[in-house]
Amino acid sequence: QVIASPCAPCGGDGRVVTERTYQVDIPAGVDTGSTLRLTGRGAVGPRRGSAGDLYVHIRVANHERFSRDGDDLVYELAVSIAQASLGAKFTLDTLDGDEDIIVPPGTQPGREFVLRQRGVTRLQGRGRGNLRVRVRVDVPTKLTDTEAELLQRFADGRGEHVGTTEHGLFSRIKSAFT
Repeated sequence: QVIASPCAPCGGDGRVVTERTYQVDIPAGVDTGSTLRLTGRGAVGPRRGSAGDLYVHIRVANHERFSRDGDDLVYELAVSIAQASLGAKFTLDTLDGDEDIIVPPGTQPGREFVLRQRGVTRLQGRGRGNLRVRVRVDVPTKLTDTEAELLQRFADGRGEHVGTTEHGLFSRIKSAFT
């Protein structure tokens, strides 16, 4: 069918481009790559056809404290050499509020402590993932004279060689000419 005098807004197609805002409930547990279908909220078909579906593609923003691994959350806990060696108690700000964690003496970098059911809610509400607290030992880059002396005494007590770097072939050749 040919429309003899089509109107300007639709050009005879029976539909116009408009912009709408929808309120969308995002279910707990969705992750990047998930898609939600809003039935009947898409574009209208030609000549007053029924509306199609609108698909919402989810992209979850990064969190400032946590990274996500499936339904688990990962928190990187920065501890000092002294705290890792002697042990310490920390209070973490989790999604459920403050949670105390004890890092025992001798904790190695990369060790993980698991707080069960403190992660992301699983889809359809079937429980939650875990919060994995991964220890990162921060080594100071600048030491006071007192700190350096204490660490030197510690190393000496353990029979460890510290403080000087080995010179390679090029350093030895260069020093021979200077």
